[in-house]
Order: sequence, then C-alpha cells, then structure tokens
Amino acid sequence: MPSLVEKVKSYGKRIVGQPEDPVPVVSVQDWVRNQSRDPKREILRYVEGLFPIVGWITRYNFGWLYGDVVAGLTVGIVVVPQSMSYAQIATLPTQYGLYSAFVGVLIYCLFATSKDVSIGPVAVMSLTVSRIIATVNEHHPNEWPGHQIATTVAFICGFIVLCIGLLRLGWLVEFIPAPAVSGFMTGSAINIVAGQVPGLLGETGFDTRAATYKVIINCFKFLPVTKRDAAFGLTGLVALYGIRIACDILAKRYPRRKRFFFFISVFRNAFVIVVLTIASWLYCRHRKSKSGKYPIKILQTVPRGFQHVGPPVIDSKLISAMSGELPVATIILLLEHIAISKSFGRLNGYKINPNQELIAIGVTNTVGTVFGAYPATGSFSRSALKSKSGVRTPAAGILTAIVVIVALYGLTPAFFWIPSAGLSAVVIHAVADLVASPRQVYSFWRVSPLEFVIWLAAVLVTVFTTIENGIYTSICASLALLLVRIAHPRGYFLGRVTLHEDKKSVIREVFVPLTQRPGILHPAVKVEPPPPGVIVYRFEESALYPNISLLNDALVDHVKKNMRRGKDMSQVRMSDRPWNDPGPRPGQDENAENLARPVLHSIVLDFSGVSHIDTTAVQSLIDTRNEVERWADKPIEFHFATILSPWIRRALVAGGFGTGASSSRIPTEIAPVVPYRGGRTLLEKHQQKVSDVEAIEEIAEESEGPIVPEDTPFFHFDLISAVHAAEASLAAANEKSARSSIQKGAVSEESSAST
Repeated sequence: MPSLVEKVKSYGKRIVGQPEDPVPVVSVQDWVRNQSRDPKREILRYVEGLFPIVGWITRYNFGWLYGDVVAGLTVGIVVVPQSMSYAQIATLPTQYGLYSAFVGVLIYCLFATSKDVSIGPVAVMSLTVSRIIATVNEHHPNEWPGHQIATTVAFICGFIVLCIGLLRLGWLVEFIPAPAVSGFMTGSAINIVAGQVPGLLGETGFDTRAATYKVIINCFKFLPVTKRDAAFGLTGLVALYGIRIACDILAKRYPRRKRFFFFISVFRNAFVIVVLTIASWLYCRHRKSKSGKYPIKILQTVPRGFQHVGPPVIDSKLISAMSGELPVATIILLLEHIAISKSFGRLNGYKINPNQELIAIGVTNTVGTVFGAYPATGSFSRSALKSKSGVRTPAAGILTAIVVIVALYGLTPAFFWIPSAGLSAVVIHAVADLVASPRQVYSFWRVSPLEFVIWLAAVLVTVFTTIENGIYTSICASLALLLVRIAHPRGYFLGRVTLHEDKKSVIREVFVPLTQRPGILHPAVKVEPPPPGVIVYRFEESALYPNISLLNDALVDHVKKNMRRGKDMSQVRMSDRPWNDPGPRPGQDENAENLARPVLHSIVLDFSGVSHIDTTAVQSLIDTRNEVERWADKPIEFHFATILSPWIRRALVAGGFGTGASSSRIPTEIAPVVPYRGGRTLLEKHQQKVSDVEAIEEIAEESEGPIVPEDTPFFHFDLISAVHAAEASLAAANEKSARSSIQKGAVSEESSAST
C-alpha cells in the first residue's frame, strides 16, 4: 500500500502535469551545486580580491623599484600642469585639480589590477563637472559653491561605482561597444578643444560652454578682439607640437637614443609651462594696473597645501538638484576607466578585473572627497606615458603622489605667474589625441558599417548639442542595434559539401548554406542539398522570445512551399477550404504540382549556435511541429544536433522533443497564456515511440557506449550524425512503404485470380 506522502506526491505530479516516468534531465540542485562547491573558499577569495596589492607587494624587488621610480616621477611632472589645466575646464580653482591628482594616484595603487593606468582629473569628466555646476547654479543661484558641487558629484558617483563593483555588476559596461565609446570621446574632445581656443587667444564676450558649433563660429567672429594672451598660448601650443614632432623624427633617425628622445618629449609640458611662466613674470611684474589687473590672464594666488581636508558636506537638497546629471557623470567615470584599463591590459599582456577596477575608482573618488577632490578617472595620455616609461607595478602612483605633494607645498608661489593661455595650450595638446584617427574610423566602417553610423551619430550629436546627449545617443543606438541583432538573427537551410584529402583517403562532410554567400565559398564548390524529404536548418542565435518567430516562419514557409501536402485538396470544395487558403488559380493543376514535391519526413535543427532557450521558444517549436505535421498529415521527426547546454536539453524534453514520443500524446501547449480547458493533452506513462532503430549509433571509442543518452535518441552529438540518422530513418520508411505497396499488389492479384 502506498503511503499518504506518496499519494500526495503522485496527486501533485498529476496536477502539474509531470510524467510519472520522466526523462533524466539537469535539475536546479545541479545548478546550485555547480555555482559554489566551497562557499567558504569563495568568500575568502572574494575578500582577498578586494586588495590585489597583497598578491604582489611581498615579491617587490629593486628591479621593479627602478621602473616604478622612473615612471612615477615622469607621470608626476606631467600630471601637475595637466591637473591644473583640467580644473580650469571644470570651472574650479586650480588647486582642486592637484587635490584630485594626489588622491587618484595614491589610493588607486592599493586596489588596482592594472599597472599602467593613471588616475586623476581628465578633460571629459572635468567638462561634465563644469556643466553640472552650471546647471545647479542656473536653478539655484549662489546656493552652493562650485567646489562643494564638484565634491558631491565625486562622492555620489564614486559610491555608485563602488556598489557596482562590490556586487560584481561590471559586466554592464560591456553593453557599450568600442565605436560608441570612441564616438562620444571624439565628440567630447572636439568640444573641449573648441572651448579652450578662446582662452588660448584671450577672446571674451561669448559663452564657451555653448554647443560646440556655436563656440567654433564665435571663435572666428571674435578674432579681431584677440588679446596679448594669444602670444603666450599660440607660442606654447606650437612649442608643444614642435618638440613632440622633433623628438619623434630624431627617435626614428637615431634608434639607439630612442629612450632619451622619449623622455625629452615627455618633459615638454613642464618645460613649456616653466618657460611661459618665466616670460609671464618678466612681462607682467611691472605692469599691474591700479585695479589690480595684469595685461594677460594669469593664475595668481594658488593656496598652499590641502585647504579643505575634512568630512565631505553632503546636502540632500543639492543631490536632488543634480540628480538628473548624475547618470551621465557615473557613466563617464566608469566607462572611460574600464576602456583605458582594458586597452593597456591587452597591449602589455595582462588581464584586468573590471569589477575590481570599479571598486578602485569608487574608493578613490569616495575617499577623495575628504581632501576636497573632484571626480577622477583613468587618463589615456598619462596612462600611455606611464606604460612607455617602463612602469612595473601600481606602486609607481606613490612616486607620482610625492611629486604632486611637492608641487602643492613648495611650488605654489611660482604658480602665481602661470598664464592661463599656456594651460589652455596644454589642454588642447593633450585632448586632441583623443580624436579618432581616420585609420581608426575607417576600421569601424570596414568591420561594421552600422557601428560606424553609431560612431558618427555620437560625434555629430555631441558637437551640435551636448556631451550628455552624445553619450545617451551612442548608448541607446548601441542597445537598439543589439536588440535588432538578437531579434533578427541569421538562419540558413544547409546542404552538404564532401571534402577529399589529397594525400589520405579521408572523406569528410561539412554542411554549409544552400544559398551561396559572397566570399565564403569558392564559386566552383557545389553544395549538395539533403535527400528529398529531409530539411536541415541552422539557427545562429540563442532561441529567445524576440527571435523565435523567425525560426517558425522560415521552417513553416519552406515546408509549405517545397514539400508535399498530405491531404489532396483538389477534391475539396471552396466552401470547405480554410479562409486563408485561396485555392488554385484558374487552369492550375493543384494536385499534379503537389505530387511533384517530396514527402516531408524529417527536420534536422543545428543548435550549435544556440546557447539559451526560453519558454516562448519551446512553445514556438511545438507550434512549428504542429503546423508542419498538419501540412504533411503525418508525424514528422525532429532531430537536434549539437545541443550545448543541459538546460536546453531539459527545455526540449519538456516540450516533447528528443524522445521520439508520438505527437498525439505530447502537449500542444507548454505554457499557454490563457489556459484552454479540455484542449490540451498531457504526457502519459505509456508513450508511443517513433522507431529509430535504423539511426546511426553514436558510439564513443574509449567508453564503448553512446555519446548521447539513450532515452533521447533524437538528440545527436553533431550535425553529421543527425543528418545520417534522418537519412537512415527516411530510407527505412521508403523501404517499408515499398514493401507495403508490393504486398498490396500481391493481394490484389490474388483476389483478381480467385474471381
């Protein structure tokens, strides 16, 4: 007698429709077990991963020290003038750029997985901060100082990025492709360069934060009112490019002294600023007006040391006022850094951890607010410089921080005479390299014309509106293209090509699209279609709800166009035809055309490109089977080749595929949106099996057993075995049909003889 528990289980199985003798498939317990075999070790590894410095600091040596000292000092010499220049872009006093530079290089080295990346103020982030300050001041004039707005942005964005890294959600960044990043970076670089030209020439009287095209037009309009600042700015810009070009030419001409010329080129920023500062001092020191102004714009007083150390002041009202701008700032903060760190990881042969890099950026910006820093992220120009200088570990950032500290406490009196036009020259010289080269843009076009359109749209929108619109345009266009590619994947009906080895008597079969694809196969190659009655189809995407209707349409339309209809419709009256069946045209012999087509026997689906399948896809496959069987008026075999995931196998078995069960005893709906009572049949214990004894057995040589489970004979290891099984089954069916015809002929002859 079964116990009460067993009766309840049996009753529950009948309610949910679970078969009493199910096919063994992967379970949720298997998934949980595979996720974490040792939870304690996983937790320990997670905590250790938060501090990558532990993995290499114990192996630190003097060989690494030399490379780090050279790279750290080199980057420090560059970051001081650059950070002050970028603070001007952010409409902040120059010392805030130095604060951000110090915290960025010092904190990042403790959490970094990249030795090359240099953290600090960057042009695009500085421009974004300036726009946020302008937006807040527009709606709340003089309510908060600019530096408080900037540090609040750093704190909120840093905290958001830190949470993304801790939750291991760094994969979200992968949804933004390289052309989109390059597009808004190029547009932003053009925007920044255009905004710095008025400062370079001493032009005033128009809004340098307006749309890029307006700024460019106004730069030309205001050329007649150019001031003496242009003498310092243009001289500095020409000197920067002249030194770099000369060093590049000399390095090619004298390869043995390439490193020497490299360091000469590196020091050009500091050299130009020093020379312009001396020139500014000589020119301005005796030309101060009664109102306290100088003939050219100079930095004047730069406070010594850290003037704003303390807990950050976070005002909830301020957060509400800037909430609309925070998504853009966060995207720039994490996207620019991840793109740079991955790039240098590829170039130098190591792999970065995106989640840990986000943690590093988050901690850097969150802690930086204690020192009054504004948002900092990875700098491409300084990272390239650091890499070329021979950096060995992230500890080089400590040397860079020392240089910044020396500048903050020892050089601020000299900063008084730095001409603002010279800083504009430094910005233009650094940012111009962010503009994509013609070679790079042409590569986008060669690889994917659609992605080139995204790049171009990002650039144009950024130039003619704002950076925010450019970022949103590139991201939305990229996501739209991704959705279109998922919803409209490629699929091909396949044929066979037989390959013969020249030196060995080896014959190999491959399956390629029946329709010739330009540049894929040689025109002389002949593709042999499958035997009449067998269809082979490859779907090149995961079978998901946005795209599965294409598979259904392709198979059903192909069957109705090329395969014989099982029912003779020539004898059916028009009144008895379905409303969507127009019937034959006048003079058309519908029955003769139908008999000329082959009888459908098997459909082989190549799932080598399918990594996921969902409920809607399984339901669509069931609908496809029902439609083609209704057309053929007989059961049709469905063979599946190269099933990559046990979860795909589980889903297909749930839909009644793979086992050979008669279609009359498997569900016509696996997940109905609106249940139709009484119209659904369930899997029963005694299922009729479609004979597959003629199929090619798939045996592994080592184990001398079947490669795929025996309870799913219509799931095959590869496409070749699946097609061979379908062909063998077709041959057996044809032989059986021939024997039946012979027997019927013999019976008819005996009956006629007896009469």
